[in-house]
Amino acid sequence: MAVKDCGGHKGGGCECHRRRLYRKCCGALLALVLLALFIILIVYLVLRPHKPRFYLQDLAVLCLNVTPPTSAYLFTTMQATVAARNPNDRVGVYYDEADMYAQYKGVAITVPTRLPVAYQGHRDQSVWSPYLRSMDSVVLPPQLAVALAQDETAGYVLVDVRVDGQVRWKVGTWISGHYHLRVNCPALIRVNEGKGSYGATTGGGPDYFRFQQAAACAVDV
Repeated sequence: MAVKDCGGHKGGGCECHRRRLYRKCCGALLALVLLALFIILIVYLVLRPHKPRFYLQDLAVLCLNVTPPTSAYLFTTMQATVAARNPNDRVGVYYDEADMYAQYKGVAITVPTRLPVAYQGHRDQSVWSPYLRSMDSVVLPPQLAVALAQDETAGYVLVDVRVDGQVRWKVGTWISGHYHLRVNCPALIRVNEGKGSYGATTGGGPDYFRFQQAAACAVDV
């Protein structure tokens, strides 16, 4: 039986054939990778997902009580009304495990309140109005308690309503993994029509604390 020679000397032809086959395989793999990246780019440009838009519509402060230097404990109850809108035409949004709470100068003054799980379709909108409470568990640093009492006495208190949670995108039947959602809604509260508490930090009356103006929130996904 004759043995077929693939050409060349000392197997050089077979080596060249293997190299050509290797180059073809690498070229095909590179072409597939480039095609996949091109498809991903086209899908992104067509869908162009935009992050949700949040708006703080109202903040009703029912009580806000801190009495430094006797105590740095903060007692507060407020109801925040926050609207979220999905601006996308082809992308839905799932809101998973989202918490809302209030901050003063970067320090939480209420415990987190869990928001209901929600899904927003294309151009859909959701509104949440949870109560935010200190629950007798918020202790401010002494200097921050003094600053809050001073702001209330002066007539205006600036707080931030925050939303921290997870979102997923939905395109057709495909659902993405989780993305971290961070929302910050500044809220300027007028105390006693801007006259301040004059040292009486407990406040009084239904209009003693009044939210100044609805505004858009900063959103990061």
